[in-house]
Amino acid sequence: MKKKYVQMADTSQKNKSFREAIASGKIFLKKETIIDIKNLSVPKGDVLTCAKIAAINGCKKTAELLPLCHSITIDYIDIDFDIKDNFIEIKSFVKSYEKTGVEMEALMAVSICALTIYDMCKPIDKDIVISDIKLLKKTGGKSGIYVRKN
Repeated sequence: MKKKYVQMADTSQKNKSFREAIASGKIFLKKETIIDIKNLSVPKGDVLTCAKIAAINGCKKTAELLPLCHSITIDYIDIDFDIKDNFIEIKSFVKSYEKTGVEMEALMAVSICALTIYDMCKPIDKDIVISDIKLLKKTGGKSGIYVRKN
């Protein structure tokens, strides 16, 4: 018998159900860079608007980038920013009515959002750090509700 090294999950027998996922991450920047973002004075333009659009696009293209991820319909996605003195917390909210969950789409949205902020701010800040990308909550499917405790 030949050993399988990778395999996409078989969802052909599963029923569609409401799925939801919330993910978050942080991007640490210099205080001056945060001020420039708030004042819309970063040379490349409006950082948070661009990052939000990139996050939405990234979420919708998750299956194109992750080889074993199912291509699913995204019914809703939103991105929130909580701006602090030296970091921005990014949260993604993804909803779908599908056979499989949207955790990877929520995580992809946060990741692409953070990378876009990095790309737009790298000319003025070389010390940027992306961290703490994680799933906060997911609902739906066989495993039910998951809420991160820490």
